[in-house]
Parts: sequence; structure tokens; C-alpha cells
Amino acid sequence: MSLHPRLGLALAPGGLTLPEGRIAVFAPRAGQGLDPLPRDHLHLITGLYPDHAAFDAAGYAVGTAPEGRYAAALVILPRAKALARDLIARAREVTDGPILVDGAKDDGIESILRACRKVAEVGGPINKAHGKLFWITGGSFADWRSGDDTLAEGYVTAPGVFSADGIDPASALLAESLPEKLGPHVIDMGAGWGYLSARALERPAITRIDLVEADHTALACARQNVTDPRARFHWADATQWRPDDPADTIIMNPPFHTARKADPELGRAFLRSAAACLKPKGQLWLVANRHLPYEPLIAELFAESAEVDGNNRFKVIRAASPSRLGRRDRLG
Repeated sequence: MSLHPRLGLALAPGGLTLPEGRIAVFAPRAGQGLDPLPRDHLHLITGLYPDHAAFDAAGYAVGTAPEGRYAAALVILPRAKALARDLIARAREVTDGPILVDGAKDDGIESILRACRKVAEVGGPINKAHGKLFWITGGSFADWRSGDDTLAEGYVTAPGVFSADGIDPASALLAESLPEKLGPHVIDMGAGWGYLSARALERPAITRIDLVEADHTALACARQNVTDPRARFHWADATQWRPDDPADTIIMNPPFHTARKADPELGRAFLRSAAACLKPKGQLWLVANRHLPYEPLIAELFAESAEVDGNNRFKVIRAASPSRLGRRDRLG
């Protein structure tokens, strides 16, 4: 992915001139080209662990929240409308100069552009590569700022996190399918805002549950939703993370999209990681969309497996006793 065509055109001679000083980049994704911007002046702000780690390894200054004030900012539009508006509002709060907004057409850039024109002076837009880039000067976006939301069930969520508007039906099915005995050490892999962990902790026999989540905002919500002292929180890539001690049980509703594209390999990476994190007699409880073909890999990674619950949309699979193949990637 590259922002070069639109960024390069916007910053070409006769176009937008950025003021001297630090530049905040909100929600960059690993692999996106930022070369037209002065690298030494950039502060990249992302709460997605894989992106954060990739930019950090590449030598960028990167954080999970703004730090101080900026001369200019770039907001790379996410698909979630509420989050997009919130990021622009956050950028305006800490930026003295122009705010550039870049997004693909299917990320809602057109509607955001129309909304920005109602409250601020807008330059551009630059139309290129199935997207737009424009820039904002002035304006007040205070009413675009989003806070945490509390669901009717009492859980706290936030714009842009998975299942922000309610309990995910697949996770609810898995929670109801879990047996009473899960063992003392449980891992919630891809824990989101903590629903499955909260339900698992209804079992007093659990002594420790690790919540592993790559979305910093979702994990912050989980800390509010799961206040049980048995819980441990890990901001990490679940496909790479390993516990200090192998677990008795892993529960998960793994993602199968990367950005907007279906990516079943992401779910398969979760399965491989789960097998590597379990004790030799450990078990995995997984919920997935019915069409996802995980069973062949599960059969390779575990000695036994079976669908134990489901409906026309989802399936709950229990797998147990990871094979030597499944456990070979254990790092911890």
C-alpha cells in the first residue's frame, strides 16, 4: 500500500506547504508509504500492535497517543465512521496547522469530506488511486470526539473496536458452549474488549486468564470490563505471543479479515499459535463462521477435534492434545 500518489501530489511545488515542526500521523498501517513526509519530524500514532511494532522496527517515532503539540497532522481514515470522526477531532485538539485526511473511497472518504466542509476550510481534494486526500485548516470538531460506550449489558466498548455496538453473536455462542471445567490456566486469544474472559471467569476453578489483544483501545476496554484479579492483560500480536507457562485451555473467536479483505490465513495463524501455547493435554475452544475451512489444519495440529455446537452461521469446535507439529513453534 502506498500513499505516495496522493501525498506526493498534495505536497508538490505549488501545492500544500507544511509548516516546520513535528507531524502527527494517526492510524498508519504497516506497508503504507509515508516517504513524501519528513521522516525525522514524524510521530506515528497507532494502537494496533503489529503496525506499531513494524514502524518501531523501521526506526520511526511511534506511540499509542499524541504527545505534546504538532505543526501538522495526517489522518489515515479507518473504515469505522465514528472512529474516523474521532481521529480528526483528536488531531485538531493537538495540531496548530493543517490536518491532512487520506482515505480510500470504500473507507467513507466522500462523506467525511462533505462533513468537514461544513465546519472548516478545506483544501484539495487530490483524487488518485481510488481515494482522496484533502486538508483542513481551522474549524472546531469537538462534537466529533467519541468517548467509551456502555452497552445495555454493562460492558464498555469504544468506536472502531470489534463488536463495538453489542456482544458478538459468535462469541455469545462460544460462551454458552464452554464446559464448567476449563483448567486453572486459560488464555483468551484475541480477547477484544473482554467478553469471553468475563464469561470464563464465572468459573472459580480458574486461577489465571491471559487476555491477549492487538488493539490497544480494545484492551483498555477489557481492563474496565474484566476487573477480576485473576486476569492478566497483554498488548501483543496473538499469532506471535507465547505465555511463560503453557495453558490448560485456549478460548478464541479469531479474526479472519485484514483491513477490509477476507484473510482466512489470519485465523489459521491463530490456530497455530494456540497449539504452541497449550500443554500436551490442553484443549482449544474455537468459534468461527461456518464457511471457514479450519478443520484440515486443526486435524494437523491436534490429536482430536470435533464440532460440539453451532447453528447455520457459526460452528463451535473443541480440539485437544496438540500434536508435536502443533507444539513445535512454542517459544516460551
